[in-house]
Amino acid sequence: MIRRLLPHSLAGRTALFLTLALMLVQAAGLTIHALDRVDLQRFALSREITARALGLWRTAVLAPPDRRLAMLEDIDLPPGLFAELSDLPAVRPGMPHASQALIRLFQVDLVAASPPRFRPRQALVANGPRPGVLVLALQLNDGPWLNLQMALPPPRPWHSETFLIAFFLMTGAALALILWATRRLTRPVSALARAAERLGRDVNAPPLPERGPSEVATAARAFNTMAERIRRFVGDRTQMLAAIGHDLRTPITRLRLRAEFLEDDEQRRKMLADLDEMEAMVNATLAFARDDSATEPSVPLDLAALCRTVLDEAADARPEVEPEAVSYTGPERLRIRARPIALKRALANLVGNALNYGGSARILLDGPGRGAEASLVRLRVEDDGPGIPEESLEAVFQPFRRLETSRNRETGGTGLGLPIARNILRAHGGDVVLRNRPRGGLTAVVTLPV
Repeated sequence: MIRRLLPHSLAGRTALFLTLALMLVQAAGLTIHALDRVDLQRFALSREITARALGLWRTAVLAPPDRRLAMLEDIDLPPGLFAELSDLPAVRPGMPHASQALIRLFQVDLVAASPPRFRPRQALVANGPRPGVLVLALQLNDGPWLNLQMALPPPRPWHSETFLIAFFLMTGAALALILWATRRLTRPVSALARAAERLGRDVNAPPLPERGPSEVATAARAFNTMAERIRRFVGDRTQMLAAIGHDLRTPITRLRLRAEFLEDDEQRRKMLADLDEMEAMVNATLAFARDDSATEPSVPLDLAALCRTVLDEAADARPEVEPEAVSYTGPERLRIRARPIALKRALANLVGNALNYGGSARILLDGPGRGAEASLVRLRVEDDGPGIPEESLEAVFQPFRRLETSRNRETGGTGLGLPIARNILRAHGGDVVLRNRPRGGLTAVVTLPV
């Protein structure tokens, strides 16, 4: 459940974890701040209540008896302090004894330490009806009692409105900084992923810039070194195969010249046919291994127009095929970025296979899909042939793998058409798979990035 809620990107997860850590630190800081403010408020309020209570007592002592009540009523009392002048003390027998914590908090001992003229005739103290309430009864020299009830008001750690506003502004600024920092720090990882994908499509893709933090620069340098080694390997392989092809063509040419001097017409015809097949296989093998598409640049092209061109050329090369056996269904225009010559070769191989083994070729082109397939186009090449056994649908993409067992190149081919098509499409970042149609025939499903 937690894994499903986590963001999929590295930047998102890093930002989430940093945000949670910030929230924990802020919560701990706010708790410490609140506890400190509560202690400070308790100290300040208790001192204020004590000072005002002592002031009331001194006013009552110094005021004339006939004006004492009026003077006490004119004094503004802070929250938590209640005073009354009465003939009886508020502390009655049976009330709970005052706790030492409240006595120390409100400094009741200051009354006894006052000068003699301000000392009460009698002082009574007890706990009030509610927890945290202290009742103090002080008797004047002429008999009346000044009853005081002292209690701390509820603490207000967030009494400042500007504090909460400043706190939320600070938190918002910290979150924005986290998002910016995580995106900036993970940007090289995204650039490395894009470069790896680009290298998979184009072995001659430009190198990564080797700048930034030391770890990023080291990773970019290692990636560029790997790409250079891949390019060198591909170049060496191509050069080696070109040399092999050149060396093979020389004895094939000599054998062809010698075959022309054979007096037996039948043997001469068979030998020349074998040499033609051998030369075609060498050319196909070299074309498959050379992969000319790797050096062709990618340009914007109209895939719909390319499909129609491939079908028209295939129909012109096979005049015996009925016109309705070759058709295109799809949008009038669909622009993608690809290598035109290589992609045309891949589509021509798929269409040629459909016509050779299925007697028909229909291309169905769909535009970009939705969701995960929003950046992909789908193309299907269908035929009406016998199809392929399910266990061989993937095996036919192996080089030189042919389901037609004859050695005739016209009927069995060289077994390189489908491997070449898949190599080209995968170099574009796409793929091709084969599927049997429910009503008979075969479908080659091609996916390509937009």
